Amino acid sequence: MPDMDFNLLSTLDAVLAEGSVARAAKRMRLSPSAMSRALARLRESTGDPLLVRAGRGLVPTPRALELRDRVRQVVQDAEAILRPAERFDLKRLARTFTLRTREGFVENFGPRLIARVAEEAPGVRLCFLQKPNKEGASLRDGTVDLETGVLEATTSPELHARALFRDRYIGVVRRGHPLGRGKVTPSRYSRGKHIGVSLEGRDDGPLDEALKAFGLELDKAAIVGGFSTALALARSSDLIASVPELHTGNLRAGMHSFPLPVPLPEFTVSLIWHARFDADTAHRWLRGCVREACAG
Repeated sequence: MPDMDFNLLSTLDAVLAEGSVARAAKRMRLSPSAMSRALARLRESTGDPLLVRAGRGLVPTPRALELRDRVRQVVQDAEAILRPAERFDLKRLARTFTLRTREGFVENFGPRLIARVAEEAPGVRLCFLQKPNKEGASLRDGTVDLETGVLEATTSPELHARALFRDRYIGVVRRGHPLGRGKVTPSRYSRGKHIGVSLEGRDDGPLDEALKAFGLELDKAAIVGGFSTALALARSSDLIASVPELHTGNLRAGMHSFPLPVPLPEFTVSLIWHARFDADTAHRWLRGCVREACAG
């Protein structure tokens, strides 16, 4: 392919990422006219307009959407190949890593992780964000380095994952609650007032389905968006919370916990990251730190 200009791949990556000739030109440090000429060559090479006018802006064609992630990966691989090799020195590493997690993760595993990072790489700072949903855009655009969660069937193949630990749901009530005495049967459990936990505010879940097999249903007095809120309500009332056991260990201090009286499968909490960081030495080191903190 003697007439193929592989520099156009970087230009194509910028155009597809920015969706604007002007912004792509600024990113590539080219003049708008030079970027327009490059876009014309890309259109000729691909046989597709790539970006078309929609009102006052531009929108990508289906072919452009198909190419976007593939081109990004090729450019990143090329940059990694051509980047000069550097000796990795944790003591001199100065970097901020952003981790997105559900409630309870930082409270339970954060102290061990922060202590390990501070000892090995004092110039590294960890930024923890709450995980309000399961979308992976933050991993794809690089604003989040790592995320914890349960892998879904729809998880994008561009995301990599490693299992951290197995967990299960348990029931939690205040000290002195009636469910703290005697055997907790499905009937006793369902007769109480419950707190539902759902990021989307949904009124049903696996626990509801499990109780239906016994002809029972939960009477939910409230639905909240997080485990810590559910536990705070249960701590100061007769309400019953059902939360992950390992994920909420420190949040449940001083409360009574018990196995659920209906069978629910355990689930695996995984560490998730984007393919762009898979070979990054510092990122690999941090992933190892997180795994060891959770194993401890």
